[in-house]
Amino acid sequence: MHATLEKFGYPASEVKAYEHWVVLVRPAQPTLGSLVLAARSTATAFGDLPAGAHAELAEITRDIEAALATFSGYEKLNYLMLMMVDPQVHFHVIPRYEGAREWQGIAFADAGWPGPPALGDAHKLTGDEPDAMRAALQALWA
Repeated sequence: MHATLEKFGYPASEVKAYEHWVVLVRPAQPTLGSLVLAARSTATAFGDLPAGAHAELAEITRDIEAALATFSGYEKLNYLMLMMVDPQVHFHVIPRYEGAREWQGIAFADAGWPGPPALGDAHKLTGDEPDAMRAALQALWA
């Protein structure tokens, strides 16, 4: 485990583990179904990951896109590799849509649509929400 995984709640937030990557529920949800796709490696540069990690992304992105299409009905999907605060290689996966989506009685509006995602305008998952979202996404995983 490294600091970036820990910050995003691993292992409790894990939706799916792969050989080189782990998919996590993002604790702050700028849109419904926001995820973190984090490398298991301690590498801090994308190019430093092993070839297998790059190859595995094809399978993972298919899985993410299929699950989130059902879960949030996104119109676009943003993969953001920011790595400004959390140094290990990771992407923020942000479903994008016009308007809002509802889950468990909570409205998740895409405040940035159609521009860049409004990451600071996010619903912070609390109580049983993180576990419930993780379980709902796992049920949709390939």
